[in-house]
Amino acid sequence: MMSYSEKYPIRQERLIDGFLEMIAIDSVSGHEASYRDYLQARFDELGFAGVEDDAGQRLGGDSGNLLFKLPGTMNRPPLLLSAHMDTVVPGHNIKGELAQLDGHQIIRSAGPTILGGDDKAGVAALLEAIRVIIENRMDYPPLEILFTVSEEQGLLGIKNFDFSQIGAPIGFVLDSGGDPGTIVVQSPCQNEIEYRVRGIAAHAGMNPEEGRNAIQIMGRALAKMPCGRIDPDTTCNFGVIEGGLARNIVAPFCRVKGEARSLDRSKLDKLTEELGSIFTAEVIANGGEPEVEVVLLYPEAALQAEEEVVQLALRAAENIGVAPRLESTGGGSDASIINDAGIRCANLGIGMKKVHTIDEYIRVEDLIADTAWIISIIRQAADGYTWRLDPAGSSL
Repeated sequence: MMSYSEKYPIRQERLIDGFLEMIAIDSVSGHEASYRDYLQARFDELGFAGVEDDAGQRLGGDSGNLLFKLPGTMNRPPLLLSAHMDTVVPGHNIKGELAQLDGHQIIRSAGPTILGGDDKAGVAALLEAIRVIIENRMDYPPLEILFTVSEEQGLLGIKNFDFSQIGAPIGFVLDSGGDPGTIVVQSPCQNEIEYRVRGIAAHAGMNPEEGRNAIQIMGRALAKMPCGRIDPDTTCNFGVIEGGLARNIVAPFCRVKGEARSLDRSKLDKLTEELGSIFTAEVIANGGEPEVEVVLLYPEAALQAEEEVVQLALRAAENIGVAPRLESTGGGSDASIINDAGIRCANLGIGMKKVHTIDEYIRVEDLIADTAWIISIIRQAADGYTWRLDPAGSSL
């Protein structure tokens, strides 16, 4: 079997150095401007200018989404490739290092921070793939390369993106934790839910009987509400609790932030209604005033194995000797919103491990495989989609 570099002339040292450069640039959600400038400069070197939208202004951040359109060398349908620029905290002053783990060379954080491979590994692999294609004069279809902001805050960047700019019928997001070859074909819908209790303040030592403790009322309600794994498709969680004014004041308010997810919208709706009903009944029964606020963060997405976007990724993986796998996930991604916009989009596993922790790492071999897979996807797309065309020439 050919190595990735024998099949495609990936410059491994440049790829690794570029990834280390990227993770050293602070880009926590809402503060992606320096990283945006870095990407602008790299694509400028290749002769392509990006267009930044106003998502940053809408969200109160310092950068918008960044879109590059590469015309391509052949008349084919455009292909969308996307990754997000932002990271979670602790994400300041990241320093990466090469190390060994279980016989594999890895890249990890050298300090008490995340690595930022989520999603800079996807960005680094995408940039190297474009460099290889341009430098080696490979044919490629028109490419629409989208880097988004504030993905980690609830897919906010992509939600504020104008999809009329996109002509691609299919696309790929490089942002799943599975090994290279993983193709996410099913992802859940998610509701963000906030539960609020209003009680009555009183002095905790002098006249507590005149108060209604919102924290205690909230606790009684939470004890009755389902939490965790509900069924194979459905989960819920209570993640943040806030309330009270001081230790010597009967708490007049309490707030809990939670969520519910499911691969099945009807199950999500049923669980959300059940949670709200139990909460409301228990709060009223204990003398409090309940409030429930529900926001749909993103819709469910499901791709069929026979769809072109899936088949393209499968063929591309097999082409480089990577075993493809179709999987479902319990997490959302920009792919959820892209699919909802009418573009069939798969999220691809790029091998990032233990993301959102200070133990995060990625294997060097996976970073190289990511790059080869992207090149292979682009080359497969250059060979032509198997679209059936209507008389007007638009894809059906």
